[in-house]
Amino acid sequence: MRVIGLMSGTSYDAIDAAAADLTLDGDRLTLSPLGLISRGYDEGLRADLAAALPPSATTLAEVCRLDTRIGRAFAAAAVEADRELCDGQAELVASHGQTVYHWVADGQVHGTLQIGQPAWIAEATGLPVVADFRPRDIAAGGQGAPLVSLVDRMWLRGRPGTPAALNLGGIANITAADGTAFDTGPANALVDAAVRAATDGRLGYDLDGELAARGRVDDGLLARLLAEPYYALPAPKTTGKELFHLPYLQAALAGHEKLPTEDLVATLTRLTARTVADAVRSVGASEVIASGGGTRNPALMAALRAELGGVPVRTSDELGLPSAAKEAYAFAVLGFLTLHGLPGTVPTSTGARHPSVLGSITPGRRGTVWPEPPESGVGPARLVVNGHGHGGR
Repeated sequence: MRVIGLMSGTSYDAIDAAAADLTLDGDRLTLSPLGLISRGYDEGLRADLAAALPPSATTLAEVCRLDTRIGRAFAAAAVEADRELCDGQAELVASHGQTVYHWVADGQVHGTLQIGQPAWIAEATGLPVVADFRPRDIAAGGQGAPLVSLVDRMWLRGRPGTPAALNLGGIANITAADGTAFDTGPANALVDAAVRAATDGRLGYDLDGELAARGRVDDGLLARLLAEPYYALPAPKTTGKELFHLPYLQAALAGHEKLPTEDLVATLTRLTARTVADAVRSVGASEVIASGGGTRNPALMAALRAELGGVPVRTSDELGLPSAAKEAYAFAVLGFLTLHGLPGTVPTSTGARHPSVLGSITPGRRGTVWPEPPESGVGPARLVVNGHGHGGR
């Protein structure tokens, strides 16, 4: 089945559309990557989205407008991916949407909201769309994140030692071989916020880690930031920009000597590396397979390797999944599982009471053609990326 996975993360800088051929054979799911297109939100939409996100106030009218505008942007990306990557032969779209709020209180997730109305995608492509993945896991008592932990676990099965998958987006999350998974804290979120504030919006992130590379870590500020209670919470746990945003950073800086931008960015980059490394050590990982936008930041990757000492850090590119596309491919897999009536969660990863079939389905132009579920009723145990057989051994 040809599936298009659509993803825009907590950095909300672009929509990634990854296409894959997926074949289920017994307990083995084979993924043949067909390519990726990435399309940035137009500046007006990105600015309006940023203005509506916590801790800013917004209105239901603005949420409605953003839901429609983002839905249309996702639809355009899906149409392009079907045409350019699938020769018009795609059969399903799986859309994560754009997270705008994750409701966490007293260590429990009570709700979540991803917008980008899937009806626009179904109308534009004519294809059925699986969307709104996270709420079902939350309804079952889970955190609703990290939601790709099942895919990571299947993908890393068979590798020697104790591998862990790491995603470095706006927020960093980790999945260990035993299914333990959680958000470690900020990856790019605080660095991006600091850079935007320091440049009055001229820059949105630390390009190639150049600012961090020129700066020096301020140990006092780092210690203050590491005192954040979230880091000491037990897994499973999840967080987001509802906590790690510019006012949070400004509060941490209150009363601290003013730092050059380079030193501030270097300190925040080290914060990410330290908290990720602490998480890696906590799960006893023998290697880290990293993906996400943070892998393109040499300063962050160097700091992470320094913090981890002898634990190897690789990127998912080395294992056949482009780091920029890995999350979109993962949602393509989750959409495939949903259409086949198969669970897409691991309770040990999210804390849910049981595995759940995820998402809601918007029918395509010809309705929805339901494939036969496996006779066993059990989902795949292994994910093999075509041409990279490590996951099937």
